[in-house]
Amino acid sequence: MFVLIGNPLIVLAIMGYMGYRRRTGFLAGLTVAQISEFSLIFVAMGLARSDIADNALALTALVGFVTIALSTYMTLWSHRLYDWCAPLLGLFESRVAYREPDGEGVVDGRPLDYGGWQVVLFGLGRYGAPIVRALHQAGVRALAIDFDPQVVALFRDLGIETFYGNTDDHDFLDALPLGNVAWVVSAVHSPYDDLSGYDHRLALVGALRRRGYGGKVALTAHDPRDAVRLRQAGADLVLMPFVDASKRAAELLAEALAPVTPG
Repeated sequence: MFVLIGNPLIVLAIMGYMGYRRRTGFLAGLTVAQISEFSLIFVAMGLARSDIADNALALTALVGFVTIALSTYMTLWSHRLYDWCAPLLGLFESRVAYREPDGEGVVDGRPLDYGGWQVVLFGLGRYGAPIVRALHQAGVRALAIDFDPQVVALFRDLGIETFYGNTDDHDFLDALPLGNVAWVVSAVHSPYDDLSGYDHRLALVGALRRRGYGGKVALTAHDPRDAVRLRQAGADLVLMPFVDASKRAAELLAEALAPVTPG
């Protein structure tokens, strides 16, 4: 129980002291909720030196099997576990998480007072980055959100409003003023996890609806069955990068092949 619960709490407290948010500390803490094979080697060495009793190795092996098995499922269900435990984790977080200043949308303990965005887009990868750049060039005020600090800094240098965050951080969503936002777009492809039953995209839709967001939501899918499932879950628009790109390529080729009508 100390390994499964005590270790994560220690890491959570240390991360909070270092200026990280409770979500970051919680997810990091789950990774140490087990003992490693080095523990078996260490105990075997002690047994060989007759420094410990014979049953210590068996006990250590049992603890290893139990913690490795359970921590695997704790990691698999980490986002659901965080949602359940979040109200109790405030004790382990500094008043100002200076390591992740944009992470919860709070500056000096006050909610962000930014606003006026027409589109909020999550994910600045190969698909999301061109979308937000095109929107910016078209004069659409869009807020970009990504979990890579280097990408966030790059897009800020380009003059695009960008925050550090992700779709699973409900505290961050709660801090975003979405009252006038027409579209929330997830350009992150997150395939459905059959084992845990968790889908980042559907979690985003649920979090937005629970907080009363009345705008529209666009999600990204890579296959037709996934697209149908997202529409049934409440997505107003499903973006399919490969299908959409193929259709556009076909249109361009058809235009290029069309006969030229004399003047």
